Amino acid sequence: MEWFEALILGLVQGFTEYLPVSSSGHLAIGSWLFGIEPEENLSFTIVVHVATVMSTLVILWKEIDWIFKGLFKFEMNDETKYVINILISMIPIMIVGLFFKEEVEQIFGSGLTIVGCMLLLTATLLAFSYYYKPTQKENITRKDAFIIGIAQACAVMPGLSRSGSTIATGLLLGDNKAKLAQFSFLMVIPPILGEALLDGIKLMKGEALTDSIPAISLIVGFVAAFVAGCIACKWMINIVKRGKLIYFAIYCGIVGITTLIFSFIH
Repeated sequence: MEWFEALILGLVQGFTEYLPVSSSGHLAIGSWLFGIEPEENLSFTIVVHVATVMSTLVILWKEIDWIFKGLFKFEMNDETKYVINILISMIPIMIVGLFFKEEVEQIFGSGLTIVGCMLLLTATLLAFSYYYKPTQKENITRKDAFIIGIAQACAVMPGLSRSGSTIATGLLLGDNKAKLAQFSFLMVIPPILGEALLDGIKLMKGEALTDSIPAISLIVGFVAAFVAGCIACKWMINIVKRGKLIYFAIYCGIVGITTLIFSFIH
């Protein structure tokens, strides 16, 4: 992987991790365009995912600081309830990771057809959440957290946007828009770090194919993903507050159809 390829893929990962357009789908498309096999760049995938987590910590530091200060008071306050909701939201993705990891990895190597179909599903979810107007709730309940967690677990499919699925699900449940965006970005931190740790262990044990990615490409990819992630995270919170997700639905629809056409041609 050349440094300019790492730069482009890092920017793609950083922007699309938070925008509801599927980072996994866009990385699959980008890797296909550059002729890079997904299983051959495991270290790069780990690096850019950690970079996006770091961008979340930077942009949402005040919220994270608020959570930890309240959590260590060791009482059932708002902060503790928030952490409980995040833990509840992690249950579905933990089940998928523990029992269906191999099946998910096989899907990732199955080509662009599944990516195109899932992008169209993302577009459908975003459009439906835009036009459906449920009764608004002030706080995210534990039931809502679990349902949003199911949406996150389903988003392991390449092309099905994690942020799009979780935010759209929360909007359909009537959750507060501003709180929903923050919750969606915070709830993904533990799963991403956990996945990166497992992949790192696999890489060190030699269970994955050995990468030949130069250090400069990894550094460029990390910086690009981090900067793009900071911009996209802050931007996306404002977009959700204004409820302008329909434009991303149109974008995902166009990219999904284009991807399907290319997959059938090739």
